[in-house]
Amino acid sequence: MKLVLEFDDQDLAGALARVADFGAASFGYVVTPNVDHVIRYADDAGFRDAYRGASFVFIDSRILARLLRVVRGQSVRVCTGSDLTAAVLARLVGAEDRLVLVGGSTAQAANLRERYGLPALVHVSPPMGFVHDHDALEDCLQAIERASPFRFCFLAVGSPQQEIVAQRLRARARARGLALCIGASVNFLTGAERRAPVWMQHAGLEWLYRLVSSPRRLASRYLLRGPRIFRLLRRLELRPREPQRSSASRAPPELGEDDQTT
Repeated sequence: MKLVLEFDDQDLAGALARVADFGAASFGYVVTPNVDHVIRYADDAGFRDAYRGASFVFIDSRILARLLRVVRGQSVRVCTGSDLTAAVLARLVGAEDRLVLVGGSTAQAANLRERYGLPALVHVSPPMGFVHDHDALEDCLQAIERASPFRFCFLAVGSPQQEIVAQRLRARARARGLALCIGASVNFLTGAERRAPVWMQHAGLEWLYRLVSSPRRLASRYLLRGPRIFRLLRRLELRPREPQRSSASRAPPELGEDDQTT
């Protein structure tokens, strides 16, 4: 069966302009597919529904982009979730903006408040496995909705938990603002984990750096699950979608050299 994954063909500068323009008049969310997400997209109908409900889908993986170019001659632009999160915090938000961080530790939330000057940052810390506990999930959703309207909500609880939360918030239609499914980005920003050197990122080797850094945690994902992408590409079409008009008109400051290479 042929599967289609529609995405927004943007690099970091383009993605930043799109999310800056969203505003808080409605709710939307951002997903950033990497190889593991694409495999889950093929396997899990619920995950496909969550992706199809996203306001923005930015390709996160340089490996995926290179595979598409080699196998199909298809050229796609890459905007990693970690780069987008760092640029949003550094370039878009100010002290007056209401932000929400879901996941991460109390210390990490304090680090972000101090580092970026974000006194209005609200921290929501759901327990492990909360998406499988009705009451815990409800508590998390309500806490996010109470913090609404927000400019950005950073969902840092890993995939597919963060996509489930985003999809539920959209279905409930109570929260307003833009949520970003950001995975481990907060760990990188606060120093809990180190990102690969820039040359490894641009060479498509960030996965190798992470594997060497955390072999027990990531060996199954990268060495056993990851190679399935070669077979899946035969029945999966990644299709750029038309840009949609968003709900506000704030444009981001121009990206500096550091923002484009982090």
